[in-house]
Amino acid sequence: MDHSEIEQNYGTWRSPITATLTASGLVNFSELRESEYGLLWIEQRPFENGRSVLVVETRNTRQDLTPSPYSVRSRVHEYGGGAYCVADDGVFFVNAIDQNVYGCSLLEGSTEVTQLTAGDDNVRYADLTWDSGRNMLIAVRETHEAGSEAVNELVAIDCVTAEANVLHAGHDFYSSPRLSNDAERLAFLVWDHPNMPWDGNQLFVATLNTTGNIVAETLVAGGVAESVFQPEWIAPERLVFVSDANGYWNLYSYDSSGIYCVNEDTAEYGAAQWAFGMRTYIPISERLVVANRIDNGVAALVFVDIDNGMVTPLENRFSSYACLNRTAMGIAFVAGKTDDLQTVVRMDLSNAEVTKIATQGTLDIDPDYFSVPEQIVYDNADGLETFAYFYPPRHPSAAGPVIQKPPLLVLSHGGPTGHAGRDLNFRIQYYTSRGWAVVDVDYGGSTGYGRAYRQRLDDRWGIGDVADCVAAVNYLISTDRIDPLRVAIRGGSAGGYTTLRALVTSPVFKVGASHYGIGDLKALARDTHKFESRYLESLIGDAFEERSPLHEAERFNCPVAFFQGAEDRVVPPNQAEAMVEALRDKGIAVMYMKFEGEGHGFRNGTNIEKVIEAEYAFFSRVFGLEPADDLTRAFDGADLMNFS
Repeated sequence: MDHSEIEQNYGTWRSPITATLTASGLVNFSELRESEYGLLWIEQRPFENGRSVLVVETRNTRQDLTPSPYSVRSRVHEYGGGAYCVADDGVFFVNAIDQNVYGCSLLEGSTEVTQLTAGDDNVRYADLTWDSGRNMLIAVRETHEAGSEAVNELVAIDCVTAEANVLHAGHDFYSSPRLSNDAERLAFLVWDHPNMPWDGNQLFVATLNTTGNIVAETLVAGGVAESVFQPEWIAPERLVFVSDANGYWNLYSYDSSGIYCVNEDTAEYGAAQWAFGMRTYIPISERLVVANRIDNGVAALVFVDIDNGMVTPLENRFSSYACLNRTAMGIAFVAGKTDDLQTVVRMDLSNAEVTKIATQGTLDIDPDYFSVPEQIVYDNADGLETFAYFYPPRHPSAAGPVIQKPPLLVLSHGGPTGHAGRDLNFRIQYYTSRGWAVVDVDYGGSTGYGRAYRQRLDDRWGIGDVADCVAAVNYLISTDRIDPLRVAIRGGSAGGYTTLRALVTSPVFKVGASHYGIGDLKALARDTHKFESRYLESLIGDAFEERSPLHEAERFNCPVAFFQGAEDRVVPPNQAEAMVEALRDKGIAVMYMKFEGEGHGFRNGTNIEKVIEAEYAFFSRVFGLEPADDLTRAFDGADLMNFS
């Protein structure tokens, strides 16, 4: 085909990667668990209004265990996790609507769901752990009382009487209760304000009596400057956990002989604990674990010998390995790829053979539409090595004019301890298949690069992250890969804050979109939930006003779009609404879309579709692009201000 026949302006290409496919057609997997009845997981289904369904796969048949309207989701810390556990021939789960604990059977043909705890959503549960011998459910309980801070405790729930006995209290936060193989010891994590669990926390091992009460406890590891993650019993008296005491999240072992680092490695074996129940490794014997090893942001599966520290490569054909769990024949995990959908897989450890169990949906798109990420490494303003993933435009039958360069979308991830991934991401491919370039920035503060990289953002949030995003743009300009006059930036939550600060402080960005982002730091500290209520102390110190985009509204000079959930308790709607009002009054072009029933992060497929199309239409309008898509309804439900 002649080049002139396929030449089209960047940003205007027609693509089969639609907003509907991106938003509504794909499920999300989490919390894999193996039982003698089969493999279980949670499916978040956008096409069922974001309902999270517990699924079991047995002998190649699949069954929903939780019928509508039940949705398996905890709201402890708002982010939840650890929302169910296997209990002999059944499961216990947390129901999203009322936050009570329910039970259902794993026996074939059983559909009954029974309620265990009774109360209202002022009491929430997470990190469910089954104590079979005592017929108890161990959990983190979070109690909300009007006018006071939520109270977090470690409790044991009697599965006959439903009475909850407090096992441990007095700390601001608890997580990861793990019962030893002989049920005589309980490991758990605690931390206190102002720390987040990735800043510093403590690992305790408690001795239990026959009734399950704690009679003695030992501080094993951790402190205000050491982050401990995912304790697991590998034998009745041997505990494995992850700690960043040496600067990286490495594996450690604890038993009667003491504590030692299994493998002094300049790679990460843990993650920022935003949710309960996270697993980055899994024991497969009394001396071997399979772990997700992340080296400068790149993941691979490895064997780690706990006795001698030997690390042996196992698998690197996937781009991510999540929700690791042991099975009868090996392991199971959620596998990501750069050119295919996420998949639940089993792996036979004897030969590394992989069997697909479930996939996100049906992928009927030519892979030549998929842009493959390239990791770029560049120096930031301080001369420090910084990482990002660059996605060039890609389309099998379209190309931009030789004299043009593509518009660029900069992604600032959330957290700010998140990280850019390499999995096939249709939110990214939606843009690249239409002739945009995208760069996903792992700014200082991101995980996957060690504690020092993560702490680059201490006292510098809104400065260091922005500078790293700017440096990524300048690097791409210097290598002649993007149009410097058409640079957009988008972020959600903490990434929304980075986006707004970038628009305030740097002229390289010409338009931005904040998804449930932060505009007023002082209001956030006042209004947000307990888990993050003191987080700002490490990120900004006392610079609330000088680093709040709301207080710098006079410095905005380009259009901004805002997307917000009406029920968001992490970043309440008043954040977006104050920013919208300030920019409207200044005469800045603003778009605002607010979604009823949505919290922090959108779950309803229809709403997500609206966000995708509205953002793309907004950027295209600002840049004077004429997309091939029919976007006549893109702004339905949006408030457009100062926009001619």
